[in-house]
Amino acid sequence: MIDTHSHIDMLENPDKSIKESIEAGVEHIILPSSSPDNFQNVIELSRSYDCISGALGVHPEDVLKFDNTVSKDIFNLIKQNDKIIAIGEIGLDYYWDKTNKEKQKDIFKCQLEIAKTLDFPVLIHDREAHLDTYEILKSFEMKKVIMHCFSGSVDFAKECIKEGWYLGIGGVVTFKNAKKMKEVVKDIPLENIVLETDAPYLAPHPFRGEENSPVYLKFIAKEIANIKDTTFDCVDKITTQNAKRFFNLK
Repeated sequence: MIDTHSHIDMLENPDKSIKESIEAGVEHIILPSSSPDNFQNVIELSRSYDCISGALGVHPEDVLKFDNTVSKDIFNLIKQNDKIIAIGEIGLDYYWDKTNKEKQKDIFKCQLEIAKTLDFPVLIHDREAHLDTYEILKSFEMKKVIMHCFSGSVDFAKECIKEGWYLGIGGVVTFKNAKKMKEVVKDIPLENIVLETDAPYLAPHPFRGEENSPVYLKFIAKEIANIKDTTFDCVDKITTQNAKRFFNLK
């Protein structure tokens, strides 16, 4: 299994969690930044473990921390660290604050420019901003995209996979009231799905409300297998192949 989105630097005990996750069958973990404040955490952890690769980017909630200096820092840090393999977590979030939509769009576009220049994949945060997110990604002709913590409808999912994008499916799919997410997983081919935990957030059932960890990735894979009436091994194999192809992991 590969956890394609896990903020393990935010865990209470990252080293313990990483060790337990490896023992639980997690082969690789992608660690995205959310702010310039944790760029170094991402770099240090990715350097410390063969099983961790990093992504650098500024989350839409922290767009006020993005400027030309941060943009240059992302370029320079990537050049200095071959364990940084993607741009993320970037995107749009209209859930908490609708007053800075244009600022969010501008910073999103700036970071997509970085990804295009570097030919890097992107990890996309999209919360209540489906149309704007989709149209901006299309305008940049982005091909290597993971729609992290996918929260859209089946129809929106189908539009995304038409573009060759992957859907990141996490702990929400295990929640009893997650009807829309279960419908998406049922209708979308495994070939368009990757696993993620979004640790320390959104722990799957029966750990909902606790600190999440990559060690719980197997519960997400098992629920996907149940929904699609297939085996855990099948979900593990196909989603791992998807992640390796997406991130060019050996």
